[in-house]
Amino acid sequence: MGSAQFCPIGKLEKVLLATDGSAFSEGAIREAISFAKKCSSKLYAMSVMETNPEYETTSVNVFEKEESEALARLASIKARAAEEGLACETILHEGVEPYQAIVDEAAEKRVDMIVIGRRGRSGLLKVLMGEVASKVIAHAPCKVLVVPRAARIEHKTLLISTDGSAHSTAAATEAVAIAKRCGSTIIALSAMRDKSEEQEARSLVRKVVELGQREGLAVEALTPVGRPYDAIVETAGGRGVDLIVMGTFGKTGLKKLLMGSTTEKVIGKAGCAVLIVKAASEEM
Repeated sequence: MGSAQFCPIGKLEKVLLATDGSAFSEGAIREAISFAKKCSSKLYAMSVMETNPEYETTSVNVFEKEESEALARLASIKARAAEEGLACETILHEGVEPYQAIVDEAAEKRVDMIVIGRRGRSGLLKVLMGEVASKVIAHAPCKVLVVPRAARIEHKTLLISTDGSAHSTAAATEAVAIAKRCGSTIIALSAMRDKSEEQEARSLVRKVVELGQREGLAVEALTPVGRPYDAIVETAGGRGVDLIVMGTFGKTGLKKLLMGSTTEKVIGKAGCAVLIVKAASEEM
């Protein structure tokens, strides 16, 4: 394993890369290797083959071909990691519920962060597509980093979205810690649907500002009017944000919902990486 350089995230002993090896996974592969190298983390790379009784009876050759290609892609990732001086354990899982396989592997290995891409391939290998990625985020026992294909994380400008929930508070704490280590600029944002929510929005961002000040950091506060996910994505794109930090669930959300789908929509639309954080009491 390579020696640690400068780890942006405090505890990152184990990183799980969930990938299908497609071009859409390139950002996730690159950043997972980068984090593992900087943090001297143990790196796991896994793919999930979706099983179905129909494949077992009519498409055996197709399944075997996909399996062979998946193993080859994992071997390629292992070789890339080795070039950076990293040990990488590869895992090919077969199951009906791809998201569950990823979550179970993360829990079993006690990883500190799952790294996934935003889109993936179709066919038998379904790891990072829409609902699967959302379920991974909802049920993961740790942080989840979603990386679009072309996104690069440089920790120059971070955006923290807050709604006052325990999860967004945890996300703000994480963002401030990253900024302190990396010298990042921080933007705290709380969107309001209309002016009647202005006082609450200002109060929420003020708490993040105060959190930053306690660590000697300046935090810019924004309270735009509009749908939260639009405000987050537009601000991130317009301000050169390279990492959005958000909580998994919002203050009104049940565990099956992601901040009223705000987190899910931000992930789907943002051009930069998104780090999703849970409150400590919700982590396994």
